[in-house]
Amino acid sequence: MLEFYFPPLQPLVFTVTALSNYLRELLETDEILRDVWVRGEISNFSQPRSGHLYFTLKDSEAQLRCVMWKSQTFGLRFNPKDGQSVEAHGAMSFYPAGGQVQLYIDEMQPVGEGQLYQEFLRLKARLEAEGLFAAELKRPLPQFPRHIGVVTSPSGAALQDILNTLRRRLPLVRVTLAPTAVQGAEAPAGIVAALHSLNSLPDLDLIILARGGGSIEDLWSFNDESVAYAIRASRVPVISGVGHETDFTIADFAADLRAPTPTAAAELATPITSADLAAELLSIQQSMNLSLKNKIASLRQDLLLAENRLQRHSPAQRVRTYLQFLDETRERLERAMSHYLSQHQLKLQNHIARLESISPMAVLRRGFAIVSDAQTHQLISQRNQTSPNQSIQIQLSDGKVAATISGDIP
Repeated sequence: MLEFYFPPLQPLVFTVTALSNYLRELLETDEILRDVWVRGEISNFSQPRSGHLYFTLKDSEAQLRCVMWKSQTFGLRFNPKDGQSVEAHGAMSFYPAGGQVQLYIDEMQPVGEGQLYQEFLRLKARLEAEGLFAAELKRPLPQFPRHIGVVTSPSGAALQDILNTLRRRLPLVRVTLAPTAVQGAEAPAGIVAALHSLNSLPDLDLIILARGGGSIEDLWSFNDESVAYAIRASRVPVISGVGHETDFTIADFAADLRAPTPTAAAELATPITSADLAAELLSIQQSMNLSLKNKIASLRQDLLLAENRLQRHSPAQRVRTYLQFLDETRERLERAMSHYLSQHQLKLQNHIARLESISPMAVLRRGFAIVSDAQTHQLISQRNQTSPNQSIQIQLSDGKVAATISGDIP
């Protein structure tokens, strides 16, 4: 019978650098970890002269090291500090020099803003369950509006943007402003009253509800359920143009059409100006919008993939790693220099104490004296060095005394 010998397989052995690079590649290519929100409490916060932020996010059971580069801090609307609860967005990576996984933050906000967003989601879910946002409730916009009502602040830039756009696109349209506050505790009631007032006009064709951009707190008046009910109760279609393109409010979902900005709302309110081309242009517009949306989505996906590849191979990652390493090295050098100076200062004090202990002045302070000839300055240490009427000097601890030897010394 034949027997075969198979040598044992050799294990795969990484260098530390190779394994670190592999870990970083795993973290930076993970779909979740490269676009993640984390909530926690700030601790060990530091901001060296470089301007970068270094801190730890922790909760009751775990902690995570975080870095926020100086270029990302300009968008912060608050001053981070230890003990503060925040929600941070960023991407996970591995810091080889420190041997630790870190969250590289590009956006951060206090937890309070996140709580407002959760309240927004709860109200949206409740109203949606009531059918307030149902697609079948959305009314089509008039093709040729002759009278448009606007609900916004009379002093805001949104009104001027809307008026300028309407004059450019449809100069003959009649515009009626129902002024109201669009921010603050009294704003929801003012918006509801303005909507009711415009609906009392018999020849009104369309309403634009608008305001400029702002934080979630600034736009909170448009997340009031009374505003949503008033929009749905309107007898004419309502276009919402609240905030910027990325801002969504309850009013946007309740409205018959949501525009990304006040200017876009005015454009959507005046879709065409010729009856002969209405049907064809509307079809072309829908087709182009769909095609453009798909093309933008495809290009955006390609751009994101290219951006991720570029970031992984960009020297910026290595530069940022060295920046953090430089900060840590500077701190170690400062600690080492402080320790070195302390040690040598202690040695110097010891040498001073030893010198003082063997100093002749220390002997004089104990009551002894140094006697010398006043003329030759020769020290007198024996009796046979003296003679009657000899001038001498006596060195004491606090100075010299002149004296004369009188008579024989017994």
